[in-house]
Order: sequence, then C-alpha cells, then structure tokens
Amino acid sequence: MRTAIWKQPVAGRVAVRGVNVEGDEQADRKVHGGPNKSVYAYDLDETRAWEEELGREIGPGGFGENLTLEGVDVSGARAGERWAIGSALFEVVQPRVPCFKLNLRMGDSKFGKRFTAAGRPGAYLRIVEEGDVGAGDAVEIVRRPEHDVTMRLMMHAALEDRGRLPELLAAPELIAEWREWIEERTA
Repeated sequence: MRTAIWKQPVAGRVAVRGVNVEGDEQADRKVHGGPNKSVYAYDLDETRAWEEELGREIGPGGFGENLTLEGVDVSGARAGERWAIGSALFEVVQPRVPCFKLNLRMGDSKFGKRFTAAGRPGAYLRIVEEGDVGAGDAVEIVRRPEHDVTMRLMMHAALEDRGRLPELLAAPELIAEWREWIEERTA
C-alpha cells in the first residue's frame, strides 16, 4: 500500500505546482489526487481540539495535510472560496472524506467514523495560480461565494444525512464530480 499521509513540517518556502506540493508527491492519484485534491488544508485549532479529545499530541501535518493553517475556519470554508497564501492562489473544492488510511495514521480502526461525526473535515484545495508558500504566510480570503455550502455541510450530507444532498447543488462552484454524484442519488 502506498500512502503519503505521514507528514512533517518543513522549513523555508515550498513550491505548489500542478497537482502537488514540492517534495510531497501524491501516492494514490486514483483516490487521493488530481487537480481537485492538490493540497489538503487543516486548521490547527481543530488539531488542538483532537489533541484534547484524544489526550495525545498530533501536531501540524498530523492529519496528512499539506497546509496547517491557523485562524482560518477551514471546515467552515465554502465551496469555491479562494485563498491567497504566499505567492499562490488556491480554491476550496471539497472536504476530506475519511478512509482507512486516516484510521492507520491515527492508530484507530474506527477513527474515520469519529472524524465524520466531529464535523471537522478540513478542505482539499485546487491550485489556481502556482507559487510558493511558507510557514507564517497569511491567508487572505480573496473570494467568498454567496452560498452556504461549506466543507462541513458537504461531508455531513454525503456521509450522515443524504436528505441534505440537494442543498449542495446551490453552490455554482460545486465540482462536476460531486454534482453528478448528488444528481444520481437524488434523481
């Protein structure tokens, strides 16, 4: 099994190009990669909440994220929201849907269910403009869509309350993959 879920903070500037963060090649592009999952972002405050709940340190990168952000409600970000970080521009695309690799990373075969119930999925980002990022870079929200389709709502509707799936269609920025999946289930 190939996985890139084990991450460590790095010093200096790191390039974000194509569908990757330099030095962090996607291991399984069939499921965890491509342009709509180029970068995974997670909020340090949510990591701290997990540390409190689990009674152990997780630290930055502990959820396999490429970007550990502070002061940004990543799970509350809206589909299509755009963030300028360093010299790069990113678009919030979709939440993380937990898989067995997150269970392995956390050392708990049922962690995915706990992760889903907690409503703290983080967000996969698309690279809109290539550039570089580094620790301490500010996150500037340069576009915030008018709809209320957040990463938290998307994960909740997909995994816990399918009756809410039609609400997600209110986001014009919802990617085709999600739109088609929802339409198949609500037809």
